[in-house]
Amino acid sequence: MIRKATVKDVEAMKNIINAYAKQEKMLPRSYNELYQYIRSFYVYEKDGEVIGCCALQVVWEDLAEVLSFAVKPEYARQGIGSQLLKACMGDAHELHIKKIFTLTYVPQFFEKHGFERVDKATLPHKVWSGCINCPKFPDCDEIALIKNID
Repeated sequence: MIRKATVKDVEAMKNIINAYAKQEKMLPRSYNELYQYIRSFYVYEKDGEVIGCCALQVVWEDLAEVLSFAVKPEYARQGIGSQLLKACMGDAHELHIKKIFTLTYVPQFFEKHGFERVDKATLPHKVWSGCINCPKFPDCDEIALIKNID
């Protein structure tokens, strides 16, 4: 089941996200960040356990980012990520956001959902505020993708 995250989900979200971060597959998230942006997050819960999460963060009047997108490895390829992404896209539509983007190491997943690769340099500078804390900054090797919302 997909639902908006609550503060009770933060520990599980942090564990899922930071397990991938240890493998350098995504940025780590601190408790502070997760609590601060909890209203941006969705979780996928199964039998009372949070097994996936993602957030939609508004960047500007017409642009939002899908971030902290992670599903426990043992639940991969079961449609959970697609459902989480659909929740974020629905949220973007309700907010009248025209475009959503993501920075990822798994572009194929997002391309399957209609995202197109773009040069990171085409994204607004405001996007890079979260990158300063990344150990790979300024040599980012993530792939930028964007999608127009109908």
